[in-house]
Amino acid sequence: MTKNKMRAAAYCRVSTDKDDQINSLFSQRKYFAEYITNHNEWILIDVYYDEGISGTQTSKRTGFNQMIKDALDGKFNLILTKEVSRFARNTVDTLSYTRRLKEAGVGVIFTIDNIDTRDSDGELRLTIMASLAQEESRKTSERVKWGQQRRMEQGIVFGRDMLGYTVKDGILSVNPEEVSVVKAIFHKYTNEGKGAHVIARELMAEGLRPKRISLWSETVILRILQNEKYVGDLCQKKTFTPDYLTHKKKYNRGEEEKIYIKDHHEAIIDRELWKRTQAERKRRSPSAPQKARHSSRYWCSGKIRCGECGGRFVSRTKKLKKGIYKAWRCYRAANHGILKRDADGKEIGCSNNSINEKALLACMKYCLNLVCQNRKQLRREILSSIQAVCGEPVTERVDNKIRQKMDAIEEKKRKSFDAMLEGVLTKEDLKKQTEWYDGELSRLRTLLAGKQRNISHYSRQKEQMEALEKTLDGILSFREDSEMLYREMLEKIIVYRETKRGCSSLVVWFRSLPFGIRLRIKSSGMGEEYHTEILESEFVS
Repeated sequence: MTKNKMRAAAYCRVSTDKDDQINSLFSQRKYFAEYITNHNEWILIDVYYDEGISGTQTSKRTGFNQMIKDALDGKFNLILTKEVSRFARNTVDTLSYTRRLKEAGVGVIFTIDNIDTRDSDGELRLTIMASLAQEESRKTSERVKWGQQRRMEQGIVFGRDMLGYTVKDGILSVNPEEVSVVKAIFHKYTNEGKGAHVIARELMAEGLRPKRISLWSETVILRILQNEKYVGDLCQKKTFTPDYLTHKKKYNRGEEEKIYIKDHHEAIIDRELWKRTQAERKRRSPSAPQKARHSSRYWCSGKIRCGECGGRFVSRTKKLKKGIYKAWRCYRAANHGILKRDADGKEIGCSNNSINEKALLACMKYCLNLVCQNRKQLRREILSSIQAVCGEPVTERVDNKIRQKMDAIEEKKRKSFDAMLEGVLTKEDLKKQTEWYDGELSRLRTLLAGKQRNISHYSRQKEQMEALEKTLDGILSFREDSEMLYREMLEKIIVYRETKRGCSSLVVWFRSLPFGIRLRIKSSGMGEEYHTEILESEFVS
């Protein structure tokens, strides 16, 4: 008897983890378990669920994703869920997943919406309901944002505890135990003229701890110095969520109006010191041209990692009598010295060696010559990558495909009218379907106009590519160091500690290559006489 039964599963979701919603989730799970068990033609496989998760995105819904995986693996062939909005509030996700499931022989039944994807008109009805669910999600998001905006204007604080303050029920209160630390940071920076790096090091030496993280750093100090809350003001909406479907936050750089309330709460720093601090920050900050030069100066910035502690390497430059000494050193070692334990017994610092810039360049040149024996192939791969970024030239063939899609949609519109006249579709369904078709036609017209504009740019793009090919041919000669090539080719460099003086050990990884190159080198000399010798090299996977 069991062999003839259809294997069924169910999916439940609540969007918050409050007690009343948890009870609702329990009720949903119990209901579906009993509903499937009591159905003579079904056998219960599992009831999947997610709690406290939004329906607009599926990436973080572990229960949902496990259900899809099990369905595609053939563990069951029917899914029951309460309604479309419980399954997903994103139209694209809803249709994408139901189509994948249908191709795998798995149907989805939305019990309240009375939709079965196995029916002939299931997808059309599902499209309408999914669109409505997504629109409801958008309206809910707007209502929540509007409510938060009003509460922010009333001075309600949205945030968490910070150094010097605690936040409870939207009220910011001074934490007396941390006031002295805040005042010391402002005093050291503005009155004593110390840098953020020095202040961080001194606070660590004094055994003081920052809030929520284990180590002081230059970044942490600078964030404190520019936080308006310490002068008693409140600025909110520093970040915003541009897309209600992804929920990803972005820094608000003028996209939305911020809410600034002066003298909102008890200050820790007086306004006169605050103004002097901001003026000092502005004086010490590099200009825009200086920032641009700094960001493009180093070919390996952010790509050198410490093999001992996993931290990043930072650049250190010194002016010596024999010239400029430029090297890279582990950030933890540069800030806290060799590896040791602080007053709380936590490890700080790092004992890894620094590595000279010239030694890195010599290693890069050696590795590229080692792996790039076939430079014609490398040339093709680089040009292919550039072409992928620039995009393929638009042709009349592409235009024709777009026009064919537009013609097909126009034909579907005509058939929809016929279906309405024949009584297959209601006027309401026709209206919704026609609106969808019109939206698609508008999108395709915009796409077609953009493609046609791109045709005029093709000739200029071709000239640029020809000039680029000549430049690339010069770079691939490897007759001298080419930092531009190194920047594009390098994935990362991991530096390991060496006990022998003058020696370094590292592994170089290139983009798109499944292996790295381990090197052991010895360096000597200073300035123009600096020399690097490759002692050992081997490929590692």
